[in-house]
Amino acid sequence: MSGHALPVRTERRLLSLGGTRMSLLVGLVLRVMAVIALCVAGATAWMVLEVHRGIHDEAVGSADRVVREAQELAWRELTWRGSAGRYAKYAFPDWRSSHTLRFISPGNCVALTWEGEATQTQCSGLETAGGPAPAWFVVLHRHLLGHGEPVRRSIILNRREAGTVVATPDPGAMVRQVWRQVRVLVGTAFAMAVCIGLLATVVIGLTLRPAALITRVLARLEHGDLAARVPRLRPGGFDRIAGAVNALGHGLERSTAERKALTQRLFQVQEEERRALARELHDEFGQCLTATGALAAAIEAGAGDRPDLHEDAQAISRITRQMMQTLREALAHLRPPDLEEFGLQRALQRLVATWQRREAPAFRLAVDGDFSGVPGPVALSVYRIVQECLTNAVRHGRPTEVDVQLGVSAEEVFVVVRDDGGGVPADTDGVDGHGLLGMRERVEALGGRLRIGSARNGLRIEAVIPIARHVLDGSVPIPALPVLRASVDRDETSLILERVAA
Repeated sequence: MSGHALPVRTERRLLSLGGTRMSLLVGLVLRVMAVIALCVAGATAWMVLEVHRGIHDEAVGSADRVVREAQELAWRELTWRGSAGRYAKYAFPDWRSSHTLRFISPGNCVALTWEGEATQTQCSGLETAGGPAPAWFVVLHRHLLGHGEPVRRSIILNRREAGTVVATPDPGAMVRQVWRQVRVLVGTAFAMAVCIGLLATVVIGLTLRPAALITRVLARLEHGDLAARVPRLRPGGFDRIAGAVNALGHGLERSTAERKALTQRLFQVQEEERRALARELHDEFGQCLTATGALAAAIEAGAGDRPDLHEDAQAISRITRQMMQTLREALAHLRPPDLEEFGLQRALQRLVATWQRREAPAFRLAVDGDFSGVPGPVALSVYRIVQECLTNAVRHGRPTEVDVQLGVSAEEVFVVVRDDGGGVPADTDGVDGHGLLGMRERVEALGGRLRIGSARNGLRIEAVIPIARHVLDGSVPIPALPVLRASVDRDETSLILERVAA
């Protein structure tokens, strides 16, 4: 088991962070493209209005030019012929010739009506206004802008109206001109949008690269890699964030080290207190129970013809034996009897055998490696973890099998406990029980890690403890523990035992 392997949850979190960065990049690029689309839409609307205004201006110019030319030619006709009668209609004799097209802008139709004569219409450049527009654009243009307004001018000769000129933009030509301009603008804008999108993707991606790096470092800090740091970034907004993240990492590393040292001290004091309590219970309470049992046996032997006294003495003996058994179990829990004398492997074998005699499930122990060189604090923690796991498996479930697996290498010790008594790993997150919390704190205080996962129909608890971090810091003194006083003095107990023996 490598100490550098990331948990599955961490890998998933890093993948999700990568997806978040990608979605952020895509979101920003889409926002840029949306702004470009709005700008293009606004520019298109402005251009359409300008084209319409230009078409109207061309219609006005065409009408004014036709009127001016008609007046000039009419006066010329009057001058040469000296008549202002019906011959004035010949003032524009080449109306339908190519000569008149010089005065009409492309896409416009001009209708000339001399007084008393039929209207003559001439159109210019209808086929040169551009290719046909799509049907949807034609319908949209007609609904939004309608047809061009005609421009009417009067021909004044001798201070009277001799005729009228009406210039009207051709609807088809007008739509084709607008579509040609829109197509050019939209095509240019699309090409620019593609270029801007690519450049924005590159620029935003480069800009967000420090953010992704900082996010990955924060994820590593979240999952316990307190040595993770953000490398030095270029001056800007992210370098101050990176400095704050690194300061956070330093603070977490320092506070975690202090917490681990304090937790190690607390567990050391706890074990010292347990040993002292076990010693006092054995020396004081154990002797009292022994004396009580001996006294009850003496009373039972001397009861004679007192059956009631004989039964009471037997009850006292029976209760004393039960209390002695409870005391032995409490002493075994407080101070493992085989751990210091025979080592971790033998102590765990005795522990599993004890549970096998007491409970119905099948308890199995598999040991891989030599545990004789495991340091005392690590061995004690492993024993306590297995002890707590067995207790929780029986107390909180109904397993039929409980498997304990131990392994040791030059760097670490690992413990795996599996049971089929039900349970979901998510239900153990944030639980208030002291057992799992104590196991986690004990493992983390020694620099290890504890994982709770799923097994077949049950739970799987895995603890990995490095061997190189077992030495406690001796700079903090451990206060002397007070000696517990029993209710019965040792001398008094000895006197009772001597009297019973006599």
